[in-house]
Amino acid sequence: MLLFSVLLYWRGEQVGHGIRHFAYRMGGRRGDAAVLLAGQAIRAVALGVVVTALVQGVLGGIGLAISGIPYATLLTVLMILTCLVQLGPLVVLVPAIIWLYWSGDTTWGTVLLVWSCVVGTLDNVLRPMLIRMGADLPMILILSGVIGGLIAFGMIGLFIGPVVLAVSYRLVSVWMHEAPAPDDDPEIAIEALAEHEEELP
Repeated sequence: MLLFSVLLYWRGEQVGHGIRHFAYRMGGRRGDAAVLLAGQAIRAVALGVVVTALVQGVLGGIGLAISGIPYATLLTVLMILTCLVQLGPLVVLVPAIIWLYWSGDTTWGTVLLVWSCVVGTLDNVLRPMLIRMGADLPMILILSGVIGGLIAFGMIGLFIGPVVLAVSYRLVSVWMHEAPAPDDDPEIAIEALAEHEEELP
């Protein structure tokens, strides 16, 4: 994955420009817009999901290390993975808290309990902020794409799901707004339909 990423970033600007040129040739401005929207959606998910998982995992790992939990580094890596798959850091932190209380270290157990509450709820604040920075898309759309893509395609679905939903949403939105909006008064629409039916042979 790292080698593939290096190859992509090495000539990334030229490859990106070539993809946009191809999309413009295929679909005009809409094709170019679809490619740009896909890039924004991927960037938004990378910021929102991956960075949030890293922050939660590192902060949870700091709490584990300070509390004296053994194998804190290994548990931190496991916590990052559980955050990436949307299970959250509490899958690792709660057993650690129980172990501290069971071993009689109630002081550090309470400290880790409070710290776990902070780390566990951090994604509710941090993820929306990061996703909004990456792309101006409805939050429910991104989160539905993340969860649905994860269920359907696994880890790669974290990126496939939001991209498909975001591009589809924007293209449908542009297509709808190319036509004038309907009248607010439903009676006008009904009368127009009746007139159209009368004109039919």
